[in-house]
Amino acid sequence: MRAIAALSRFAGNTFALWVLVFAIWAFYQPTLFLPAVTWVVTLLGVIMFGMGLTLKAEDFKDVFRHPVKVLIGVLAQFIIMPGLAWLLCRALQLPPEIAVGVILVGCCPGGTASNVMTWLARGDLALSVAITSVTTLMAPIVTPTLIWLLASAWLPVNFGAMFSSIIQMVVLPIILGLVVQRLLGARTRYLVDVLPLISVISIVTIVSAVVAASQGKIAESGLLIMAVVVLHNSLGLTLGFVIGKLFKLPLAQCKTLSIEVGMQNSGLGAALATAHFSPLAAVPSALFSVWHNLSGALLATFYRRFSDRETAAALDDHAPGL
Repeated sequence: MRAIAALSRFAGNTFALWVLVFAIWAFYQPTLFLPAVTWVVTLLGVIMFGMGLTLKAEDFKDVFRHPVKVLIGVLAQFIIMPGLAWLLCRALQLPPEIAVGVILVGCCPGGTASNVMTWLARGDLALSVAITSVTTLMAPIVTPTLIWLLASAWLPVNFGAMFSSIIQMVVLPIILGLVVQRLLGARTRYLVDVLPLISVISIVTIVSAVVAASQGKIAESGLLIMAVVVLHNSLGLTLGFVIGKLFKLPLAQCKTLSIEVGMQNSGLGAALATAHFSPLAAVPSALFSVWHNLSGALLATFYRRFSDRETAAALDDHAPGL
């Protein structure tokens, strides 16, 4: 079991590398990864089940201790990234399927990898987990609503079907994880030890499947999509930090807002695009998954150099799982 736990930690620490390697492999040998397209929704459910296993009552205490700070983070997440996505699609006059894909990933809640990056950056980990948890639980209502409002100008959006999908892919697996955690108690520790490995395998498979299914379109429009993804993510990371400064939050919490706003649940974006639009609409989410893990790791390394006594005191002894 120790060997598996060690392998799991290694996989979590090298997450960005594996996403990049397999995305490139899928691009050049798509036939190897095409069968995985049918597993995209299931794999996202596995990731969300893992999130449910690791959620604790303490994770939500920050919501009640510092509701204003959590509210700032939640509003920033659901205003900045969707707004940026819409503006970029308009300004660059993106084709409909690509535009919907960019808006879709912008409307998703924060990704669980943001918690890891926040820890690495010496940010406020409790606030990060609280914002990720709240935005994820709000996603069934907020995400379809935002997509319907912002993306309907390009393609028809079925709010009801998308709401149902998010309930099935996100909320139910999280609830199941919470139930299993409640029933098994401390015995879930062994499952938690391997969660980073399971999460890495699941995300890598989702990204590889999307890249393989859209290999031709990526070859045709990949540079444009990648440029939009990099711009979207970079502006989100920057504006998240700026919002923290505007509200005069401590440095650790400014770092947290930056990472929470800029890093999305791209797995959910890819799954929704695959289920409700097309493989091409899932490409922005797939490329976002590759890029935001690289940019997040680089930014966390940069942020780590700038600390304060409050940040250092709050830093945990162990990194959180993916």
